[in-house]
Amino acid sequence: MARELHLTTITPMRLIAPLLLACAILCQASEPAAARWEGTVQIPGREMRVVIDLAQDSQGRWTGSAVVPGFGIKGTPLADIVINESEVAFTIKGALGDPKFKGRLTGSGALTGDYQQAGNTAPFTLQKAGPPQVESPRGSTSVRKELEGTWQGEMDLFGTVKVRLDLVNEAGGTATAKFIFTRNKETPLPLNLVTDEGGILTVESTENGITYEGRFRKEASEITGTFQQGPFEVPLVLRSAAKNASEARP
Repeated sequence: MARELHLTTITPMRLIAPLLLACAILCQASEPAAARWEGTVQIPGREMRVVIDLAQDSQGRWTGSAVVPGFGIKGTPLADIVINESEVAFTIKGALGDPKFKGRLTGSGALTGDYQQAGNTAPFTLQKAGPPQVESPRGSTSVRKELEGTWQGEMDLFGTVKVRLDLVNEAGGTATAKFIFTRNKETPLPLNLVTDEGGILTVESTENGITYEGRFRKEASEITGTFQQGPFEVPLVLRSAAKNASEARP
């Protein structure tokens, strides 16, 4: 009889730890803010489509990324993420002037609130679209030897703009780049992402929503591609400045 009493007393104690662990896992899995959210910001005169991914890591810390299709924003990390029951806040860091989202989860599976950027406020509504797909921040790569140097061209963006692109492979194994635009005066624009993958050169300034994607044509010593700033896309062909100089010599 004593042995049976001993077992009855101990068995529930042994179950406490697994039950608490299961409860913690279920609570984390049911966190309503952890999801992919898709919707729009009602900017005056137009809608801006956004995709937000929010997730928790194994330590319960929040991570996230943003996609803004009309502005060339792809997988930009979120910062200052605060989740407090139904209250949700975060910042898209390093793009579009670091806008802030402050909202509330609703019972219908929506996230609504205010988009704040440069002193302006606009309403947003996002709907839960599935599990989170947080993207890791992309890093620059090196560029092919043929792409190093200075490239020049012109594009029609509310008038003719002369464009210069400088590409340099650094000692650390990644490339850096800078655009210089000239209309009435020279305007330099450092680029924070440079990739040369799959035959496509991509340079970006996420802060300014600028992307240029082009394909190198070795036989013509030129890069043929598209320049995008926000919703505006224009063709842009860049030719090697060294080749231009050699052709100009008598």
